Amino acid sequence: MARFSLAAKVFVGVAAALVGTGAVIWAPWASSAPSSASACGTTYKPVLPNDFVTVIDNPYFPLPVGRKLVYTGIKDGQTQTDTVTVTDQKKDILGVSTTVVNDVATHDGSVLEKTFDYYAQDGDGNVWYLGEDTTAFLPNGKADTSGSFQAGVDGAQPGIIMEAHPQIPDAYRQECYAGQAEDTAWVVGTSGSVRVPYGNVRNVLTTLEATQVEPGAYDQKVYGPGIGIVTEQSLTGPNEFAQLVSVTG
Repeated sequence: MARFSLAAKVFVGVAAALVGTGAVIWAPWASSAPSSASACGTTYKPVLPNDFVTVIDNPYFPLPVGRKLVYTGIKDGQTQTDTVTVTDQKKDILGVSTTVVNDVATHDGSVLEKTFDYYAQDGDGNVWYLGEDTTAFLPNGKADTSGSFQAGVDGAQPGIIMEAHPQIPDAYRQECYAGQAEDTAWVVGTSGSVRVPYGNVRNVLTTLEATQVEPGAYDQKVYGPGIGIVTEQSLTGPNEFAQLVSVTG
């Protein structure tokens, strides 16, 4: 399992202190970006469909059609397996043809959650996150769709899930739908290696993530070149993690 990076630990302490003062500790990526102003707090230039390309080949977030990644770990106090599949489906959002990625979380064969994520890459190589449809299946038999959003609907705005050239101390907003999806990431490491069930992955990128929906909660994610997410770990609260087991396609 990946250990918490020193940079991540320090950043958590600094961020927590700033949150306590009410200071703004994050800012969205500042190139072209999301549509109209909303509770997300910033006005953006329009999304320009012609700025996007058809293939997502960012080194740290590649999404070739047919790729399948399997992760195992602990969430909500129980073992969980996540199977992430890059489909050949497309969804038009704000005039951009996004790639649909299916993520299914299971425990002992029972489906806990199904999510469809919508990504697109611009000509500079930045991978945008334009929405998700997520459904969690609760023990009482009900379904919870909290966290679902689509950029351009009800004030929701897209964000950047991975920069073309991530460097310390870049900070960027990944998504914004007020009260539902408000994740932000900071780059805290651009080298090193990590060992997971899949194997030893070198030249990794490490980010710290936070959400205003859960103030004070922080996660660390590690990305491998040519792979994407290799491992993720909660830095606060219950011990939750996921580690890459296999990659096909």
